[in-house]
Amino acid sequence: MALVTISGYPASGKTYRAEQLRTYLESRLSAPDYDGPRLKVVVISDDSLGVDRTAYDDSRSEKPARGATLTALTRNLGKDTILIVDGMNYIKGFRYQMHCAGREAQVRMCTIYVASPPDECRERHEEKENDKKYKPATFDNLLMRFEEPNSMARWDSPLFTVSSTDEMPLESLWTTIMTGAKAPTNVAVVQNAKPPTDALQILESTATTVVSLLSSSPAVTSGTGGRAPLPVSSVRLEINLPPRSITLSELQRHKRQFVAVHRKALSQGAQGSLDWNEETVARKFVDYLESHLNT
Repeated sequence: MALVTISGYPASGKTYRAEQLRTYLESRLSAPDYDGPRLKVVVISDDSLGVDRTAYDDSRSEKPARGATLTALTRNLGKDTILIVDGMNYIKGFRYQMHCAGREAQVRMCTIYVASPPDECRERHEEKENDKKYKPATFDNLLMRFEEPNSMARWDSPLFTVSSTDEMPLESLWTTIMTGAKAPTNVAVVQNAKPPTDALQILESTATTVVSLLSSSPAVTSGTGGRAPLPVSSVRLEINLPPRSITLSELQRHKRQFVAVHRKALSQGAQGSLDWNEETVARKFVDYLESHLNT
């Protein structure tokens, strides 16, 4: 039915806003004059998933925490559910992954950005109980790494920005959730076109070409990141890389995962899950890498 992603600094008031929205939605859905479909409202958060604040102390423990959120999100998406994801959701690549999950489930989506100033968040954080606090260094790191939602990005749109003094735009949110446009699925999914006989070969060779180009790219070898050109087939693609060291083994691991997903789709008869030409496979793999390398 709908996916509502809440984003903001730690201790910005996200849970308060999530509960505001949940209460409002449940009251509208149970009102005597409501004659729409039977819907339930579900909120998932680090607390509901049992994710401790210490999970954000380093990237190794943070990835399973985000994985738990994505798994719970995928499990709860459905035609009878309004799902609210109450969390920092501070990495744009992760918000993109959630957007893709919502798009495939054909639900309506929107983002609420709880825009509280850092100093105000810090004061709130100090007032929390110890088991609800982050380590000081972790808290500062989360503030620094936060990637603000952007209304121009399709995975953040439509975007509702709410400061600590603003009233929640509950009526507008209700309209978006109940009647807003759904992100279209890939045309290939809808048409379910039969793939060519060499689909697996195209998939493997194109992904290998992208990895080869990336492994020799200055943006990768220098670790500076940024936009890197990828002249694949007859088109010139670009990928946005993070400013860190990216090894060949990491690229090959992502390639294996990408190929495995689409090989499985072929074996299960989901022929239309991808347009099986070199350009489209390359674009799909670049999107996949961009979302996973930046998380």
